[in-house]
Amino acid sequence: MKNIFLLLLSIVYTTTSFSQQKVLFHGKISNKNSDVLFIKDNNTIVKEIKLNKEGAFNDSFETKEGMYQMFDGVEYADLYLKPGYDLDLKMDAAMFDESITFSGNGATENNYLAKSTLLDSKINFESLLKSNQEEFTKQVNEIIASDLIHLEKAKLDSNFVALQKKNNVSKIAELQQYYSMSQAKKKLNNIAAPNFDFENHAGGKTTLESLKGKYVYIDIWATWCGPCRAEIPSLKLVEEKYHAKNIEFVSVSVDADKDHEKWKTFVTEKGLGGTQLYAGKTPVSDFIKAFEVNTIPRFLLIDPYGKVVDADAARPSDPRLQKLLDSLLN
Repeated sequence: MKNIFLLLLSIVYTTTSFSQQKVLFHGKISNKNSDVLFIKDNNTIVKEIKLNKEGAFNDSFETKEGMYQMFDGVEYADLYLKPGYDLDLKMDAAMFDESITFSGNGATENNYLAKSTLLDSKINFESLLKSNQEEFTKQVNEIIASDLIHLEKAKLDSNFVALQKKNNVSKIAELQQYYSMSQAKKKLNNIAAPNFDFENHAGGKTTLESLKGKYVYIDIWATWCGPCRAEIPSLKLVEEKYHAKNIEFVSVSVDADKDHEKWKTFVTEKGLGGTQLYAGKTPVSDFIKAFEVNTIPRFLLIDPYGKVVDADAARPSDPRLQKLLDSLLN
C-alpha cells in the first residue's frame, strides 16, 4: 500500500502521442476489493473493467502510450501502457503491492514499476524528513542514483526509460517541497495556538480556550476527502482507548458552505465521536490560516496550556501517535 509519502512521490505523467491501438488486459485478482478495476489517466477514467465472481477479467481498450494508474476501489498501482500490449495480471488484493505480477507483452516494464513501488516503501521517510538540509540532499541523491542504476540495468522500452528519468527529476522537486513544508510546520511547535470559535454539531459553538486544561488532538478534515474518511475507524479506536484520559478529540470540518448539511448528516450517520466542529470556508478561519493547512487530513496536538505540541501530529492509524499519547497521559 502506498503511504502518504509514497503518494507524494507519484508524478503527473503526460501520455506520449502515438497511433491509437487496443491494449489487451486480462488476469485474476484474488480477495478483490470491488467488482470493478479502473484504469485512470490522472483524474480521467480511461476504462472500467468488470471482474467476475472469481475476480477474473478480460478486456481491451484503445489508449496512447504512457503512464496510467490502476485503481481497484481501495489502492492504486502505476501502469505503463502501449498500443499492442497484451498484459496478464495476477494479484492478491490483500497483499496489494507485494503480490502484483504481470506476464505477456508489456510485462517487463510493469513488473519494473511494481518492484519500484516496493523499493520506495522501504525508504525511511521519517528519518529523511528529520535530517538537516545537507543530509537530506545527500540521501535524496543516493535514492535517485540507486533508481538510475536499476533503470539502466533493466532491458526496458526506450520511451519508458525516458519517462522514468523525467520522473526522477520531478521526484527530487517533490521531496524537496515536502521537506520544506515539514520544516515549516516544525517552527509552529511550542507556540501558543490561536483560538477558534466553531460551530459544534451537538449545538452552540466551541472555542479552543474552553478546552484548556486538557490535551487537544485536532483532526482537520472534510467529508469529500477519501484519506480523511480512511482515518475514521482508527480515530474511533484511539478515542475509545483514551476516553478516560485528560485529552479531548476534536474534529474540525473544512467542508464548503454548500456542504454544511452534508457534514451534519455525515457525522450523525457515521456515529462520529469526540467533539465535531465545523469551520466553514467563507472566510477561511484565522486558525486554519495560522497552521498553513493546505492539505488534509491534518492533525494537531495542543497541550493543556494552549501551546502546540506538534503542528503535524501523527495520524490515528500511525502507531507513533499512541506512543506519544502514552508518554504524555500516563
